[in-house]
Amino acid sequence: MTSRRSFIKTAALGAGVISTGQSLQSAVVENQHKSVPMNKPLVLSTWDFGLKANVDAWAILSAKGRALDAVEAGVKVAENDLHSLSVGLAGLPDREGHTTLDACIMDEHYNCGSVAFLEKIKNPISVARMVMEKTPHIMLVGSGAQQFALENGFTLDDYKNPEAQKAYEAWLVEKQYKPVINIENHDTIGMIAMDMQGNLSGACTTSGLAYKVRGRVGDSPIIGAGLYVDNEIGAATATGTGEEVIRIAGTHLVVELMRQKYSPYEACKEAVMRMVKIRKEKTKDFQVGFIALNKAGEFGAYCLQPGFNYAVFSNNIANELFKSDSYYPEQ
Repeated sequence: MTSRRSFIKTAALGAGVISTGQSLQSAVVENQHKSVPMNKPLVLSTWDFGLKANVDAWAILSAKGRALDAVEAGVKVAENDLHSLSVGLAGLPDREGHTTLDACIMDEHYNCGSVAFLEKIKNPISVARMVMEKTPHIMLVGSGAQQFALENGFTLDDYKNPEAQKAYEAWLVEKQYKPVINIENHDTIGMIAMDMQGNLSGACTTSGLAYKVRGRVGDSPIIGAGLYVDNEIGAATATGTGEEVIRIAGTHLVVELMRQKYSPYEACKEAVMRMVKIRKEKTKDFQVGFIALNKAGEFGAYCLQPGFNYAVFSNNIANELFKSDSYYPEQ
């Protein structure tokens, strides 16, 4: 099983090369929150699998492509990973043994699309974009979302990840629901980008909490919770326990704080502090992280628990993995 921790050791802490020839950075670096404007274009994504996702996004951005196209292409890299346990069809199932997918996407014109509780469709982010572009709606769910996908050229895919199946069978022995902080049972890929024209877009996709109650939907497909884009101000996306992000309308809060002249780092930190104020001691038991990008090209991140990281690719940052500051200190 490919775990996040082992990936960081083998890829982020040692020089690696991916198929396009782009080099991964040689070390995880400290959180970037000095609010130094970056040269356009720019893409940020959550977690270490964002390094590979950023490459496909950057290929579009560096060719003067649209940020919307870049974020869709980028997160599809994670959706297509047949060994991922937290994104796409390979993700860990719910407690009934079914993998269900959630995703949303938003462009520079406040257009947005979303799917939730979607089964057996390979790329939920592309279905979400089609909802945005082909319907008057924003969100489709369950069998209705699947029907819409099939009517628009997608096909059923019954792929089951052997690693996920093995983990599920082990879980069935005791059926204990105790998510582990920073492990694949609650991680999302969220991506936000600015293109050469200075326009912003974002995408977010996940298979959700492992062993969740059937029908559960987290923050990832919810505009204003898992993702929000305001082309006049900035963009933000979230990862972690979705219920907690929904509770504070997390990414909308981050963007509104940036509207009040908070830097992206300060806005992410204030959103986390809002969560701490509301949830108090309960925050010791879960992880939430935010990344944000403003119209000036400044970026930042903040999280509850140590261990969250995010990937950045721009003209002057060659796809590096940054370590986020956290509310709770490292042990």
